[in-house]
Amino acid sequence: MNIICLDKINSTNAYAKENIEKFPDKTIISADIQTNGRGRFNRNWVDMGKGNLFMSIILKHSDSFEAVYSNLTQYMSVVLCRVFEEYGLLPEIKWPNDVLIKGKKIAGILCEAIYSGKIFKGLILGIGVNLNADADRLALVKDKVVTALNIELSREYEDKNLFIEKLLYEFFKNYDSFLCNGFASIKDEYINRCNFLGKEVKVQLYNTTLEGEALHINNNGELILKEHDKEVAISAGDIL
Repeated sequence: MNIICLDKINSTNAYAKENIEKFPDKTIISADIQTNGRGRFNRNWVDMGKGNLFMSIILKHSDSFEAVYSNLTQYMSVVLCRVFEEYGLLPEIKWPNDVLIKGKKIAGILCEAIYSGKIFKGLILGIGVNLNADADRLALVKDKVVTALNIELSREYEDKNLFIEKLLYEFFKNYDSFLCNGFASIKDEYINRCNFLGKEVKVQLYNTTLEGEALHINNNGELILKEHDKEVAISAGDIL
């Protein structure tokens, strides 16, 4: 892997996007400080300060977009859960890819497909993990219940490089298998960590909100929602 470490950047995803032509497959962009990170639906990712994880992975597996790429963030959510479990924690997944500890969000994931005109250039998989945060920083995150690794461990977490090493090892260990077999290869592990199935939920789509019972996750990673008397397969959205 080609690992690039930066002191300060507006966004590791933005930097990766601007330089995707020059970087090879599996290039890792990491920054100590990120000033303008963002999550899904263009939401801002609040910078908890130095000592947290801001990272993007450039992936160029193929010259065209493949269906399995839509599940990469779900694959990464499982990978993050495995890493947190090494610290004795019990992470959960809120569909599609939020990672929670005791119901509080600790990590965010964003995947972007990059094109030049109609030519597919690759994927940028962005990951933000709260490794160290204090109450003042956490209070900046409006309308979200969040946490950080140092809070859950009751001590400052000082080895970000070790966390990155664990994360990249877990990600690439089964990466090729995931590309070949798709979401089905992680489906059981993903579902076992889900905290919402069988419950009444609200799902925010781009321009509307659906309400109903979260029945299950299908082989494509879609949420099957029972809305009134019909079942709806949802491929993109957020559980509120």
